[in-house]
Amino acid sequence: MVNAVAPVGAVVDPRAVPVAGVDSDLPAVPAERLSAAALRARFAAPPVWAAEVRREPRQTRRSPAPAAVLVPIVQRAEPMVLLTERATRMSTHSGQIAFPGGRVDPGDASIADAALREAWEEVGLEAGFVEVLGELPTYTTITAFVVTPVVALVQPGFVLRPNPAEVADVFEVPLAFLMDPAHHRRHRVDDGSGQSRHFFSMPYDDHGRERYVWGATAGMLRNLYRFLSA
Repeated sequence: MVNAVAPVGAVVDPRAVPVAGVDSDLPAVPAERLSAAALRARFAAPPVWAAEVRREPRQTRRSPAPAAVLVPIVQRAEPMVLLTERATRMSTHSGQIAFPGGRVDPGDASIADAALREAWEEVGLEAGFVEVLGELPTYTTITAFVVTPVVALVQPGFVLRPNPAEVADVFEVPLAFLMDPAHHRRHRVDDGSGQSRHFFSMPYDDHGRERYVWGATAGMLRNLYRFLSA
């Protein structure tokens, strides 16, 4: 395993952290489990399973805050996952690849409602196109957000209107690509005192443009892999 020296919490350039391993020995989720019917059935009767990634090293003293993200699986001929590139002006996780989402507001009726509201505010995804399937276990980020991923099917036909204050770009990645551990890279950052941070990355070539999925987003996708492969 190759080590890099940097603060445990902050990773300025994840691409500069050496790859410690790739999980090509693990099987991909079979294509038949990625259909809309199979996904509905899986969430309706979940298997016995355990999330692999639940928490990142804490980098802030502020109190934990509940948050929700939408994991939108667009029902095209090949199922696709809708992702965003956060605007560089954002105070946390700026410029990173993310799911639509954010802090849960007091007026939100549920975690799912928070995820749907955030998706509407960030990219203009209308709730009428979305079918919520269920939730994955929470994931706590280095910025102390306790994030609940809300997995949903999205019917094509929507028109996105990204909010430029929050979103620099919106794109889609094949679900099959993300559910194949041959594309899951492991990284480790050491701080020189015996503490380390581990994270996944899942770089995707989007017609010649690299979409560098890593950190919290990659961790939640890894948990989705564990859920669907259990």
